[in-house]
Amino acid sequence: MATTAKRKPETKKKALEEPTLEIEKKRQAPGKKDLSKSYNAFKQYGGKQYTGMAIGRSHHWEYDQGDWKETKITPDLWEIFYAVTKRRKGHAPKGSGVPVGTEYHWYILAHQNVKKLNANDYSTEMSGLKFKLAHKRADSDKWSTKAPTQRKHLVKFLKEIIAQLESDPIPLTFDYEGVHYEGEGIPITETCHEGVCYELSITLNDKNLGIIRCAKSGWKMDGVEEGLVKAIGNQIFLYFE
Repeated sequence: MATTAKRKPETKKKALEEPTLEIEKKRQAPGKKDLSKSYNAFKQYGGKQYTGMAIGRSHHWEYDQGDWKETKITPDLWEIFYAVTKRRKGHAPKGSGVPVGTEYHWYILAHQNVKKLNANDYSTEMSGLKFKLAHKRADSDKWSTKAPTQRKHLVKFLKEIIAQLESDPIPLTFDYEGVHYEGEGIPITETCHEGVCYELSITLNDKNLGIIRCAKSGWKMDGVEEGLVKAIGNQIFLYFE
């Protein structure tokens, strides 16, 4: 598990300003690129080979009206079921991506923030992580890993999350726009390199705000005002100095 032990400011500052992979360099390269080749090319991460979207890139989807069902099991535990079609905002590069009919099995671990608007309506936001357990190719009737192996991978993932939650968080205390904020940032250990972490789960004034990430252009966070994101990022930067 990665650590956030302190190092010399110059080294940490450079690390924070230079997100992890070579992908950023390729992204800046001049000339027209065949994005489908880039998507399908073999890449390296953490000593392992993979294909598909490069680490650090993002998808943006729009969800149709979905079907969400929930059943109360205990005072604090609910069973949920959700089914919906998601549609890409924009278009996939021609020739990229997996064949139609490919299936995936993801495990989602997320915060859901809900606010009652009236007798029948609630606003809802979710932020968190999803972890791939298996996939099934379009031309196959078998999943990439069997159920017992999927379960082992899930146990390993959840143990890593527990260790992450039990580690010392980064304390956050600052004022912004006349409001005093206190909270913490929990490093996502898979994004930590040489004591510096590039993504953290942020809680301020007892409310989870989601995940902040260090990009080439600065700190980014979905659904949070840009000025507040910058203020949070500055606190994280100061911690690593």
